[in-house]
Amino acid sequence: MAQVKSWTVSDELWVKAEPLVPIKQRQPGRQYQRRPGAGRKPMPARRIFAAIVYVLRTGCQWKALPKEYGSASAVHQHFQDWQKAGFFLRLWQAGLAEYDGMQGIAWEWQSIDGAMGKAPLARECVGPNPTDRGKKRAQAKFAGGRPWRPSVAGRQRSQRA
Repeated sequence: MAQVKSWTVSDELWVKAEPLVPIKQRQPGRQYQRRPGAGRKPMPARRIFAAIVYVLRTGCQWKALPKEYGSASAVHQHFQDWQKAGFFLRLWQAGLAEYDGMQGIAWEWQSIDGAMGKAPLARECVGPNPTDRGKKRAQAKFAGGRPWRPSVAGRQRSQRA
């Protein structure tokens, strides 16, 4: 059995996502006529969606998008337009509703877990900070090897007898 990659958009997923894809609004009163052979052909929405899923699942940069998906900058522009149009919010809501129908979501009880703080054994694992070289401020030498003292011209010194 062939292994399906996690970023592959199946026909079943596309059937559910396609009705949610926003339709680009044209400026009123303006006629768009693409002359034969001029400009790029519009990208199909499914290929755009597949490219966005690829970037989101793999974590790659937009410019690292494989050429099979088309222009990375065009895909990124569609991503921004779809995000502004609320496509991803609607897709997430539809997915939640479908999961709630299949498994049921315990809406009255939710939990979140997290931890913020330094690892207690981190210093032993990584060693001292390479920028301080283990020196304390009081142990550090002065510039030029001697402490800096201001020089005051014409200062009276006490005479010892």
